[in-house]
Amino acid sequence: MFRVVGVIGAGTMGQSIAEMLAVKGLDVHLVEKTQDKLQQARDMLELSLDRQLERWAITTAEKKLTLSRIHMEASLHDLAKCDLVIETISEELESKKEVMRQLDAILTPEAIVASNTSTLSLTELAGASKYPGRVIGMHFVYPAFRIDVVEIIRGLQTSDETFAKTKSFVEDALTKKGVMVYESPGYVTTRLICLLINEALHLLAEGVASPEDIDDAMSMGYSFEHGPLEMADRFGLDSVLAALERMFREYGELKYRPSFLLKKKVRAGQLGIKTGIGFFKYDKDGERLP
Repeated sequence: MFRVVGVIGAGTMGQSIAEMLAVKGLDVHLVEKTQDKLQQARDMLELSLDRQLERWAITTAEKKLTLSRIHMEASLHDLAKCDLVIETISEELESKKEVMRQLDAILTPEAIVASNTSTLSLTELAGASKYPGRVIGMHFVYPAFRIDVVEIIRGLQTSDETFAKTKSFVEDALTKKGVMVYESPGYVTTRLICLLINEALHLLAEGVASPEDIDDAMSMGYSFEHGPLEMADRFGLDSVLAALERMFREYGELKYRPSFLLKKKVRAGQLGIKTGIGFFKYDKDGERLP
């Protein structure tokens, strides 16, 4: 079973995956391009653990142990000893392909490379590697350490061995439910949640209800932790827009065409938690302001 895992990309999702892996007792090598971004990731990881500490969900010793298992790295070459690498960089096909090519020269041929992509083709990504059989999709839902499901996606050339090892890792080591999903833009979770968010935006644009009332109706009516508009803020409005645009291009169906309100927010730089304002306002710790 995998004991040393690499995570490429120290953004919101990369941090969440790294924290989840470390809590499960795995050594994690978290890679980002600059020391500033690595320090920011370290600060956010500590903040996340401090929140759990405040709720008595963990002890101070557990916090220290979790942080000690996460090693901040500034180069992909620091992943040489990893037997599993999860890439979580931005949803840009060519950037992800370049990562695949670089990993060919760094990892052993037996190491598995998993992509957390939600909308790009695994088959196309794997085609950039000399070893396409080892490439697979592991799509975590944010926050990864709290959500107990992982979508496992096979590309056309993903080997049976790679799939079996990945499913075993997800269910045995991570104690999460592994859901087998066939390659399709958006898979299950992204495809459905983006449609919900987009429809909520149409309701808002039509003046049917206020942002607060739309979210209250869904969170209280259907036991969602957050309503669709706050979900969008937490995912990043730019990420939601990019996902909808890709699905619109792939499927050609009008239901995936992004609301003009979403485009307007992104153009204004109001991206949600990452900028402190989206459909709602947030403090520096990501807590929603009244």
